[in-house]
Amino acid sequence: MSDTVLRFDTLEALRARVDAWRMGGDRIVLVPTMGALHRGHLALVAHAKAIGRRAVVSIFVNPTQFGPNEDFSRYPRDTEADLALLTQAGADAAWLPSVETMYPTGFSTRIEPGPAAEGLCGTFRPGHFSGVATVVTKLINQVRPDIALFGEKDFQQLQVIRSVVRDLDMAVAIEGVPTLREADGLALSSRNRYLDPREREIAPRLHAVLADIAERLARGGDAAPLVAQGIATLEAAGFGPVQYLDVRDAQTLAPVARAEREARVLVAAYLGNTRLIDNVAVVPAGRTAVSSSKQ
Repeated sequence: MSDTVLRFDTLEALRARVDAWRMGGDRIVLVPTMGALHRGHLALVAHAKAIGRRAVVSIFVNPTQFGPNEDFSRYPRDTEADLALLTQAGADAAWLPSVETMYPTGFSTRIEPGPAAEGLCGTFRPGHFSGVATVVTKLINQVRPDIALFGEKDFQQLQVIRSVVRDLDMAVAIEGVPTLREADGLALSSRNRYLDPREREIAPRLHAVLADIAERLARGGDAAPLVAQGIATLEAAGFGPVQYLDVRDAQTLAPVARAEREARVLVAAYLGNTRLIDNVAVVPAGRTAVSSSKQ
């Protein structure tokens, strides 16, 4: 692409441009990110351009979704590299709000999501999904897109956002996009750059274990023994602690003992100092996966 992505640092300028596009009949697609962009993010941009006329990518490392002992201060940031990648990908606009823009003096409102935020990451990251729900609601209100895209790697986050948008009657379609992976199965993530060479060799075991469990569940296996075996396999490979490895209904995120309809196997585990998450769909024989559709 020869045109440089348009960079916006103020809400007034962003809205003026997006409103002009909308008045011209353009369909607006939002891709929220925290920067440190990789091929997974660029796949979201490509999908945005395929389903809409204008792709707006937000870059904002949101402090309210990080706990006091998490990696907010060291989360990778490289704005100029991100903008170059967005230009190459054909994004139309990059929205780069400051913390002061998102949370000005006197800001006091937070969204507390419902059951989708309970358990899994909700247990181990208290307040995380409140921060996610709040910032995503603000981004949607700022950009006012027709569609917003989210990767399925953060599957619980995707379901939390869907529930918030539904409950608050927000006029936007939420679409999940399948996880992009390395050739060895490791889900693309900005945090992968934290892995040292030895950890990078071990990391693909995470997806391999999930895929094995999903295959056995799809054939009618019981979740409990498969999960126990999966945790033991991960710990033997060098992961630890394994915060959770669980099987949940793909729509409600309720725990399931057997995959009688579409489910997800979800995991969060540390490898060294790096927390990795992933999930794999379980589609019982004769059924078709539907969880990545617009909802």
